[in-house]
Amino acid sequence: MNDYYNLESLTSAIHTALCGVMPEWAALTIEGIIVGVIIILLYAALAVVMIYMERKVCAAFQCRLGPNRVGGKGGLLQVPADVLKMLIKEIFTPAHVDKFLYALAPYLVILASIFTFSCLPWHNGGLILHMNIGIFFVLAASSIGVLGILLAGWSSDSKYTLMGAMRSGAMIISYELSIGISVLTMVVMAGTMDIHEIVMGQADGWNLFKGHIPAILAFVIYLIAGNAEANRGPFDLAEAEQELTAGYHTEYSGMHFGFFYLAEYMNLFITAGIAVTLFLGGWMPLHIPGLDGFNAVMDYIPGIVWFLGKTFVIIFLLMWIRWTYPRLRIDQILTLEWKYLMPSSLVVLVLMTFCTLMGWTF
Repeated sequence: MNDYYNLESLTSAIHTALCGVMPEWAALTIEGIIVGVIIILLYAALAVVMIYMERKVCAAFQCRLGPNRVGGKGGLLQVPADVLKMLIKEIFTPAHVDKFLYALAPYLVILASIFTFSCLPWHNGGLILHMNIGIFFVLAASSIGVLGILLAGWSSDSKYTLMGAMRSGAMIISYELSIGISVLTMVVMAGTMDIHEIVMGQADGWNLFKGHIPAILAFVIYLIAGNAEANRGPFDLAEAEQELTAGYHTEYSGMHFGFFYLAEYMNLFITAGIAVTLFLGGWMPLHIPGLDGFNAVMDYIPGIVWFLGKTFVIIFLLMWIRWTYPRLRIDQILTLEWKYLMPSSLVVLVLMTFCTLMGWTF
């Protein structure tokens, strides 16, 4: 692979230049602030894009137009208008809630989402949080979100919110097992938990194709379990509006409600991004053995374009599933996990371990 757009030299040059005019601690502080602002802006921009995409995809499946008034024929400004409306709404705190936990819950949810979001490998040299146990950190950080959901449901002192939180907690904790085992399957194949190394190991072919049938099965299991952990349909039982008003965030308003709404869409992006990282090569371009000319052209496309393109294909697939299948009952959701997905993921892990030991992966 020809590396035309490696960002490591650029970031190193910026760090060296800053250290030349100020102490290293000050340079690191400034760099941290700049990176934090970029993460938050990127986080918000992607959420707006995904909300608009969801509305248009939903409308297409239901033979409607979707947003088509605000901002011209395509309704491009409908989502920014909704965000602005949410920002200026009053944050109303009911009198009967546990005020500290009630206020803490949305920040826990959004914090878990931002931590996980920061681990995504956007580009070669563009990894924000880089550590040798990166994929383990992703699993640990994503688990914080369920605490925010449980706190939101319990602290609101409402039967609707408590039922929604208990459903969500049971579902997310259950499906995290299948997600963890699917991720471990690919770690066994890659031989490392370093996200950068996992992506670099796919320079000669994506893991989905190199890992044969076990990798394909792990990919399917991961997508189903990831969809459930993101509280997306047909697993959105925690927010079943026909039964629970709005589920665990019924008592929230203003930007506190916006945090839950934002985190749900970004968790969908994170689920797709981790799938792309583990199975579809991350920022790596598509290479076909023997077609050197085609491969050379693919190398000219920047890595971030590959990463975002693959991620949005997975997001569209998950949206397709949401607007195609009806919502499952809680017993059906847990039966799917404990009777089918988790045993299957364990079998796939054993198969992948055996294939790796025998050298049967490409």
